[in-house]
Amino acid sequence: MPPLSSLPRAPWPALVLGVLLLAGCAVSSPDADRAVTAPAAWRSAPPPSAVAQAGLPDVQWWRGFGSAELDAMIERAQAGSHDLAMSAARVQAARAQASIAGAARLPVLSGAVDASRDARVGSRGAADSDAQFVGFAARYELDLWGRLAASQREALQGVRASEFDLDAARLGLNAQVASAWLQWTALREREAIARDNLDNARRVLRLVESRQRAGAATPLELAQQRGLVAARQRELAALTQQAGDAATALALLFGLPSSTQGWPLAGDARLETVRVPAVDAGMPSELLVRRPDIALAEARLAAADANVQAARAALLPSVSLSATLGWRGGSAAGNLFDNPAYGLVAGLAAPIFDGGRLRGEQALAEARREELLQAYRRSIAAAFADAETALNGLAGLDAQAEIQAEELLQARRAAELSESRYRAGAETLLALLDAQRTLYGARDQQVQLLQSRLQARVALYRALGGGWREAAAGGG
Repeated sequence: MPPLSSLPRAPWPALVLGVLLLAGCAVSSPDADRAVTAPAAWRSAPPPSAVAQAGLPDVQWWRGFGSAELDAMIERAQAGSHDLAMSAARVQAARAQASIAGAARLPVLSGAVDASRDARVGSRGAADSDAQFVGFAARYELDLWGRLAASQREALQGVRASEFDLDAARLGLNAQVASAWLQWTALREREAIARDNLDNARRVLRLVESRQRAGAATPLELAQQRGLVAARQRELAALTQQAGDAATALALLFGLPSSTQGWPLAGDARLETVRVPAVDAGMPSELLVRRPDIALAEARLAAADANVQAARAALLPSVSLSATLGWRGGSAAGNLFDNPAYGLVAGLAAPIFDGGRLRGEQALAEARREELLQAYRRSIAAAFADAETALNGLAGLDAQAEIQAEELLQARRAAELSESRYRAGAETLLALLDAQRTLYGARDQQVQLLQSRLQARVALYRALGGGWREAAAGGG
C-alpha cells in the first residue's frame, strides 16, 4: 500500500466547508404538546376525618391490611411469578440493545492476516509469487446530524421503558395476589357459613320430622324443609367448587400449576381479622408521577421522539473515516515487517435514490410516535378514571356495610324468634323457612361486602401507584 504522502491530495477545505454548511440543517427532535389538565379534586374522595391518620401508600402497601398470611403470599408470588421473570428478562434484553446502539458511536478496530499465492504461466515458463499482509483497520462514522446519538437515546429510553414495565408488572402482581387471596379467603368463609346453615337446616328438619310423627306438622311442611336441606347442600357444593378454583388461580400467580404443589400456607385467616386501611388519595395531579404505567408510556414516547430524529437524519449525507496500518511482504517471512503500509480514507455518502425507503421509514417513525402520543394521553385519562372508580367504590361499599350490619342483626333476631315460635306451635313453617333464608343471605352478604371493601382498597392502592414513586426515588 502506498504511503499517505503519495496519495492524491483531497480537497479537504471544501469537504470541511460542506460539512459545516450541512450541519446547519441538523435535525431537532420532534416536539408535541403533552400537557394534560388534571382535575382539581377527586369527586368521591373520603372525608378528611376518614384519612386523618392515613398517608400516601408506601412501597409495601399490602402490609396496611395487617395480615401475615397476605404478606407471605405476596412474597411467594414475587419470587415465583413467571410474568415478573419475563419482564426482568426484557429489561436485560433492552440493556443489551442499548449497548449495541452505543457501540455504533465508537470506532471499529479489526485485525487482518492475509496470505496469497499467484501463479503465472508465460513464454519464459511458470513463475510463482507470494504475498502476505498483517495489519489493522479502523473505521469511524462522524455523527454529524445526531443519527447515531438519537438511536442510542432511543435504546436508552427503551431501557427505561422496560424498567417501568417491570415496576408496573410488579405492582399489578401484588394487587392481583391481594385480590385473589381476599376472594379465596372469603369463599372459604362463605363455605363455612353454608356448612353451618346446612347443619341448622338439618336440625330443623329433625324437628319437623318429630312434629310430623306427632301429627303436629303436615307432609307439605316436611317436603319444604327437605327441599331447603337439599338447597343448602347444593349451595355448599357450589362454594366448595369456587373456593377450589380460587386456590388454583392463586397458585398460578405463584408460578405453580396447582395449589397442591408447593402451596405456601394452609390458609386459616379470616376476613374479620384483616384490617380495613384508610387510604389518602392525595391530589389528582400527584397521580401523574405515582403510576409506573404513565412513566412507561412517557418513556416509550421519548424513544419514539429519538426514532423520528434518527429517521430524519438518515436522509442526510454521512461522513466516515477509515484507516489501515500494517505490513506487507513476499514469500520471505523475515522481510514482512520491513515494508510498512498505511492509509487514511474519508468518505462522503449521500442517498440519491432508494425507491422511497428512507422517506417511508421517516413516515413510519412519525406515525408510530403519534400512536404513542395518544397512548400516553390515554394512559393518563385511564389513571384518573381508575382512581375515581376506586374511590367511588370505596365510598359506596362502606355505606352499604353500615346498613348491612343492621340488616344482619335483625335477620338473626327474626330467625331466633321464628324458631322459638314454631317450636311452641305459634308460627308456621313457612315463616321459619323465610327467616332462615334471610339470615343465611345476610351472613353471606356480610362476608361478600367485607371482601368487596377490602378489594376496593386494593384497587385504590393500585390506581394510586401503590407507592411506586417512593420505590423509584429510593432505587427499589
